[in-house]
Amino acid sequence: MLQHNNPRLKKNNFDLLRLLFAGTVLLVHAHQLSGFQQLGIISSVLSSAVAVKAFFVVSGFLIFMSFERTDTISAYAKKRICRIYPAYFTVVILCALSLIAVSSENIGDYFSFVWIKYVFSNLTFLNFLQPTLPGVFDTNNMSAVNGALWTLKIEAMFYLTVPVFVFLFRKFSHLPVLIFVYCSSVSYAEVLAVVAERTGSGIYVELARQLPGQLSYFMAGAFIYYFLPLFERRAGYFLTAATLVLLINMFFPLLILEPLALAIVVVFFGLFLYLGNFGKYGDFSYGIYILHFPIIQLLIYSNWFHESPWYFLMAVIVITTGSSIAMWHLVEKRFLIRKSHYITAAATRKP
Repeated sequence: MLQHNNPRLKKNNFDLLRLLFAGTVLLVHAHQLSGFQQLGIISSVLSSAVAVKAFFVVSGFLIFMSFERTDTISAYAKKRICRIYPAYFTVVILCALSLIAVSSENIGDYFSFVWIKYVFSNLTFLNFLQPTLPGVFDTNNMSAVNGALWTLKIEAMFYLTVPVFVFLFRKFSHLPVLIFVYCSSVSYAEVLAVVAERTGSGIYVELARQLPGQLSYFMAGAFIYYFLPLFERRAGYFLTAATLVLLINMFFPLLILEPLALAIVVVFFGLFLYLGNFGKYGDFSYGIYILHFPIIQLLIYSNWFHESPWYFLMAVIVITTGSSIAMWHLVEKRFLIRKSHYITAAATRKP
């Protein structure tokens, strides 16, 4: 069942897809945070929620594959920590130290208990405990320093669950465990959505999008990985059915099928129609994702583009892209293990 030697797993479009998903989140947040009506076309065409779900699908596919290819749990943990935490740590500390420059508080009030709580909460993925810094972005539409980091908490929790799920797969077989966890996740999200609608409380909406509610997308990606031969043999049928489900879901919710349908579409474009080795240039998607929010907030605070929304958007794209490239070369790349596919991909780049 494991697909260690499948050539599609060596030449795929997942790096490109993650870049597109991160770019989608950036564009939507640029509109939502700025409030520029002229940028409204972005949110009418693109969905950051779908992009995040697609991220989870790709993670489910690739992280289970990574675990199955790793000899020990400690080696797996090292790979996961080295891939996400150095850049994450850098962003949190950089914001905590540098944003005093735009704070309305003096230095004594800025480096206060709230500052310590921000640093501790964010470094431990508990961003919701303290999303703001003293006197920072108080005049913006939203005062959160980096509202995109909530997904990293879920991603880290996904990583922790993988060894447990693989143990269950080997004890009870893959299919029943995958189906049970997938259905439980969808049910959890649906129950909380109903409660939120009946009570009018936003807390249930927030709870619905946390780990249990997003697990269906992660497990849908895992499902396709473990049953990849079946997926490849019937790829056209699966894609047609998934596309139909997603179209119907736009008008009549098919909650139990939507995560799997999205996973089929995402993985299809990840494995088929190979568009080239984007990994040879590095993986800038993570940097774009964790950097774009504070950059947008800073540009809104500066008020430089209050009459030029499209110049604002261009500045967001250029600055975030440049910062993510710098983050890759100065931080992320330095912590990769030698066997990382980004290292091997870079070696294949023509001089």
